Order: sequence, then C-alpha cells, then structure tokens
Amino acid sequence: MVNNVVKNRRFEDEDSGLGVRHFQAFLLFCGLTVAYASRVNLSVAVVAMTDAASVNPDYPEYDWSEKTKSLLLSSFFWGYVITQVPAGQLARKFGGKVTLLSGLSICSVLNILTPLFADLGGWQLVCALRVVEGLCQGFVFPSVHTILSGWAVPRERATLGTYVYVGNQFGTIVMMATSGVLAASAGGWPSIFYVSGGIGCVWAVAYYFWGASSPAQCKQISQEELKLIEMGLAEESSASADQPKVHLSTPWLAIFSSPAFLVLIVAHSAHNWGFWTLLTEIPSYMKNILGKDIKSNALLSALPYFCMFCMSFVFSAISDQLNKRNCISTVTSRKLFNSIGLWIPMVTLIGLAYVDTDESTTAVVLLCFTVGMNGSTYLGYQMNHIDLSPNFAGVLMGITNCVANIMSIIAPLLVGFIVTNEHDATQWRVVFFIAAGVYLVGNGLFVIFGKANIQPWNDPPASKQARRNSSPQVESQN
Repeated sequence: MVNNVVKNRRFEDEDSGLGVRHFQAFLLFCGLTVAYASRVNLSVAVVAMTDAASVNPDYPEYDWSEKTKSLLLSSFFWGYVITQVPAGQLARKFGGKVTLLSGLSICSVLNILTPLFADLGGWQLVCALRVVEGLCQGFVFPSVHTILSGWAVPRERATLGTYVYVGNQFGTIVMMATSGVLAASAGGWPSIFYVSGGIGCVWAVAYYFWGASSPAQCKQISQEELKLIEMGLAEESSASADQPKVHLSTPWLAIFSSPAFLVLIVAHSAHNWGFWTLLTEIPSYMKNILGKDIKSNALLSALPYFCMFCMSFVFSAISDQLNKRNCISTVTSRKLFNSIGLWIPMVTLIGLAYVDTDESTTAVVLLCFTVGMNGSTYLGYQMNHIDLSPNFAGVLMGITNCVANIMSIIAPLLVGFIVTNEHDATQWRVVFFIAAGVYLVGNGLFVIFGKANIQPWNDPPASKQARRNSSPQVESQN
C-alpha cells in the first residue's frame, strides 16, 4: 500500500524521477551509439586501410584514390535512402522494436565481415556491403521516432528526444577516438570493424529482452507510469487514452502538400549536408591540411563530436527551463534552437575556410565550435516530426531522412570532385562555402514557414470533431 502511494505521488509530479520510459530512452541511446559507430567507422578506417605501412604493416594496404574513398564513404547512403519510407510504414505496422532490432542486428554482423569482404573483393565488394548496411540502417530513425512518439509525453519530448539522439554523437566520438588506437594495435585496422560489430551484437541481445515498442507492450512498467504517459499523450490527441485505436491510412497527399512538412524536409536536408560533409571528410582534412598522424587524427576528429555531445545537454537544459517558465511557445523554441544549430555554424564555416594551414589549433577550435552548435538542432527540426503528427512521426521521419540523406550521398561525392588535390586548402575552402550556403537557405525557410502544432491530417476524419471539442492546450502553445 505504501509503495503504491509513493508511486502515485511520484508519477503525478511532472518532474518525477527516473522511470521505465527513461530506461527505454537509454536503450535507444545505446542503439543509436551502435548505429553511428558502425556508420562512421569507415571514415577513419579508410585512412589506415590506404596507408597501413605507417600504422600497422602486418595488415593489407589498398591503393584507393580519393574518388574511390569518397565513393566508399557515400555508398552507405545509397541503401540508406531506399528503406527510409518503407521503414516508417513497417514500424507503424509491426512496432518500432521489431524493425530497429532487425536492422541493427544484420548491420552489426556485416560490420564484422567487412575485413573479409575487402580481402576477397577489394573496394567493389566493400562498396556492396556498405550499401546493404545502409539498407539495414534505413530502419533506425523511423523506428526510433515511432517508439519515441509512444513513450515521450509532450512536456518531455524535447529533453527525452535529445537524450536519445545524442547517441549519434556518442557513437561517433567513441569510434573516432578509438579507431586510431585500434588500427595501430595488434588487431590492426580490421579490429575497428570487429569491435563495432561485436558491440552491436551485444546491444541486440539486450534490446531483445528489455526493449519495448510502446508502454502498453512493456512488462516492466508500473500502472502509474503507464497512466502518466497515456494521459500526457491524450492531452494532444483527439482520442482519449481509453478510446479504441483506429487504423489510420497514411494521408500521403496531405503530407506532401503541407508547407510545414515541406520546410521540415528542407531543414533536415540542410543539416545533413553540412553534418555529413564534415563527418566523412574531417579525417582527410586533418591529415592532409593540418598534417595530423592517424592517432592524433582520430582523437582530433572525435573532438568536435564530443563538443556536440556536451552542448546537446546544455541546450536541452536551457530548453527545459524555458518550457518550465513558459517563456516561449513551442514553435518559437523549435525555430530558435534550429537557428542556433545552423546559422552559427554557417558563420564559423566561413571563418574556417580562411584559416591558414599552419594554424591548426585555430582550425580545430572552429571545427569544434561548428559541430558543437549543431547539437541545438535536436531541439529544432529533429523533434518537429512528432509535433506535426504523433500518429505518423515515423513515416514523416522516413520521408525527411530519405530526402536529407540524398544530401549525404551528394556531399562526399562533391568533395571528391572539388578536392582533386587534398593538400590544397583553397579547394577545401569551396567545400566549406557550399555547406555554409546550404545552412543559410535551409534554416531561413524553416524560420519563415515552420510550424509546431499538430496538423489536421494527423487524425482520421471521425476524430476531427473530437479534436475541436478537446482541450486547446497544446495548440495554444504554438
């Protein structure tokens, strides 16, 4: 009896302590850590694979040109964009746990096989393997967004979403920081793939036993926390928590004719262009322009993403305080944090373009500041999918991530065509200018046309009257 009273009081307070929803967020954080470690490991490994003699001569070295390396780095996204939209639909049908677990499990096994594929078929077979890995990871973000839409109540959405998505940076940090050490170890560059793939397999086992697509499917959750989540979600839904679920057909025409969603695509694409330009090319820039060896290259390449990891929590704390004090509306908050995450990096990228090659410390500081400020976008466009449509959050993420990652394909390829001499700083300058311009336009459109209220097409027709009769609390905040 005493325990039940304590639980009730605990979950009635919106600032309650940790619950099962936070543990689920931690599992998703770990999943994204695995996903990004598997995604970026080639960025550093390819440096050692093409220069094994200076790192660990006991392992094969491949004579791959800069264009070939750019092709390999972009090949992941060829498969990645294909499965985005189907992933959102499948996650709604079968549950986000099934699609997330399936995609990352297969991807982890393929990572372990990468050295074997390189030995058997050279860059062509590695390229094919990365395409398949991309197909598998195409399920990640739509699945995570689908899961979050069921676990994160509106008042915790930005904070909980940030805690989940900083797994992107954590995986990047760990992989980049350890890749140089692993490449120089007795295991050589193949150990980079063995370690990242092996950890992915461990996570898959843990998530199989403890992960859940929704609170209703979770065996560990208390009735008090379940009711808290259901009531929180019901506040912004036209249907009450105890109303029968309606099977909703995806309103494709309404989605693609919604200005708020179209500018969300643009904002997501702009972020991806700059983010993946830097993520895939920083190791090469560090080595060829700043003259850093493989070990310091890996550590310095990870430093900007460590800054992004830390700044994500800073921005999340600021957002939490703004929400508690009702200082700004939800839509203003989304635009403010998105502007911090894109327009400040726009300025620093221009500054980075004019840093002399002998001023490596300045260049590293600017890179850290540029990427660090990107952490603010988790409170901007990243959560806007759920703002617009909790029912179709995974589908929306699949669509925007599909389009945005076409940018992730084009950006490294464009670098390969622009940077014909990787030691020429003026060619890298063009790369930075293009990224800054994309940031300017992308966020500008989001600021002008972006919204953060639930769109009419989120609900089935029968529910629209119920929405008009429901509490206007969330709508009025936007």
